[in-house]
Amino acid sequence: MRVAVAEDSGIFRQALVTLLTTVGIEVAVSAASGEELLARVAGDPPDVAIVDLHMPPTHTNEGVVAARRLLERHAGLGVLVLSAYNETPQAMELFRDQPRGVGYLLKDHVTDVENLRSALERVMRGEVVIDPDVVSRLVEARHREHELARLSERERGVLALMAEGHSNAGIGRRLHLSARTVEDHVRSIFTKLGITSSATGGPQDSNKRVLAVLTWLRAAEPR
Repeated sequence: MRVAVAEDSGIFRQALVTLLTTVGIEVAVSAASGEELLARVAGDPPDVAIVDLHMPPTHTNEGVVAARRLLERHAGLGVLVLSAYNETPQAMELFRDQPRGVGYLLKDHVTDVENLRSALERVMRGEVVIDPDVVSRLVEARHREHELARLSERERGVLALMAEGHSNAGIGRRLHLSARTVEDHVRSIFTKLGITSSATGGPQDSNKRVLAVLTWLRAAEPR
């Protein structure tokens, strides 16, 4: 197996090259940027390219851009993108348009050489590899979206104002609702989100409001 590595951190790049070499994998190219990688593999593409998600000049999505260009230019080449953090939205750009031979792993998991070798072999065969932690986050995100999908549009509005720190009276003023109607909406929100509710008011109610708001904030996280 011939592999190209693109990673702007010289220390991590060298460690990765050494790790691959020790298990008999040939590192054909070692590059410090996506553009350098694209240029150096143009005439003699490897079997697989390992690409860091964040590289110069902006350290945002250069790895994903380079990966998609490699897939477009070199049929049959596998690409494995690495990241130090679980950045699901950017990573998912890799898997648009019925992908083949692409993977996304967290850097913490590539120190296991057998795990890395397995991922490289799979993308070389045209399979798709997604880090287990990323899968878990996607499943959790879908679950949270399902939770909020139980709420009506009005209940979502009430919960959004709760997240901003408004009391029931404040919510009522902003939505032109009576205190009783707001209490009914709040009680319904607790029920639909599985937050045990008895009377609406007092310290226990405050704790339930916090749990409801946390559900809202987690579902609103960028993914």
